[in-house]
Amino acid sequence: MRFVMQAAINMAVFLACALLFPNGFILANMATAAGAAVILALLTRLVKPVLVFVSLPLVVLTFGLFMLVINTLLLELTAHLIHGFAFASFGWAMQVAVLLTVADFTFMGKHKI
Repeated sequence: MRFVMQAAINMAVFLACALLFPNGFILANMATAAGAAVILALLTRLVKPVLVFVSLPLVVLTFGLFMLVINTLLLELTAHLIHGFAFASFGWAMQVAVLLTVADFTFMGKHKI
């Protein structure tokens, strides 16, 4: 259930960012947003724990701010896997990562579902 909610939140943020940042965030259509949301949720479940473990010294050294870079890298990886889902630069991907983090914390919180 948490995976489905995560994918739905991702899709909603992608659609909102496509409207907010038309020059920096390219989204072909809603089906692309749905596919990218599912891929990002899968990458978050499978790849993110490995990236966090490998970069743990940087995460600790930056008091957790390096997690934003990890989230941005996952977004960039998703953009390379999905056609019609792209960012103009790493900075735009970081802005979307910030919005995804805020939305995830707001709607999912720290409790398990």
